[in-house]
Amino acid sequence: MDDQALAAYLRRIEVSGPVAADAATLRELHRAHQRTVPFENLSIHLPEPISLTEPDLLDKIITRRRGGFCYELNGTFALLLEAIGCSVSRVAARVQGKDGFGPPFDHLALIVTPADGSGPWLADVGFGSHSDYPLLLDERGAQSDRAGTFQLYDAVEGDVEVTKDGEPQYRIERRARELPEFEPACWWQQTWPGSHFREATICSLLTPDGRISLSGSTLIRTSGGSRTEEQLPTDAAVLTAYREHFGIELSHVPRLAPAATP
Repeated sequence: MDDQALAAYLRRIEVSGPVAADAATLRELHRAHQRTVPFENLSIHLPEPISLTEPDLLDKIITRRRGGFCYELNGTFALLLEAIGCSVSRVAARVQGKDGFGPPFDHLALIVTPADGSGPWLADVGFGSHSDYPLLLDERGAQSDRAGTFQLYDAVEGDVEVTKDGEPQYRIERRARELPEFEPACWWQQTWPGSHFREATICSLLTPDGRISLSGSTLIRTSGGSRTEEQLPTDAAVLTAYREHFGIELSHVPRLAPAATP
């Protein structure tokens, strides 16, 4: 990422410089990213291709002012952190589901070591509702965050299990990966008929006091532990909500992707 792209990225997430490769900046960028770049799976339902190449990631997030899911959001966030001087490892994770942990490369997370020597930190701006701020990877005590209480545990084969409020979230490897290694899983998430990303549209942003999400035509607000839902009556209202709440301009409402055979 060159200096021009870095400056554009910081404008996109509404962070004014200067930025440094330290823990304070990492925390600021981590929360700012979740406040401005939505977690969304709309590309699957528009439909439009999802590319994990650096130019396409930067174009989607910065130029087109869209969001994405984990491979896109953490993939692009890694580029930002490396551009300011942090050491970043892209790591694979298996997400906890109703039947246990999912397959390898189910999720992409980041292990970040700033130049100030702090950390290493577990950074994740691509898991939907997760921690506002990075978590200390080697800390085994409870870590309080506005989003909840997180705790990390040693797991088999050197993996690390992440819990939120006592509930398992995912299990990460420590082995560094390259982004192209996630491309088969990214394709699988888009095309497998059983993928939860195909079951509903979602677009979600962190807010100062909770989250705001749009799933189908339902606008969901959470604040202070309370939740409200509003049914939007027309496609025009849905498009307006994408624009006003998430900064996303669409020409038509995303429709659920039809069943597909990978």
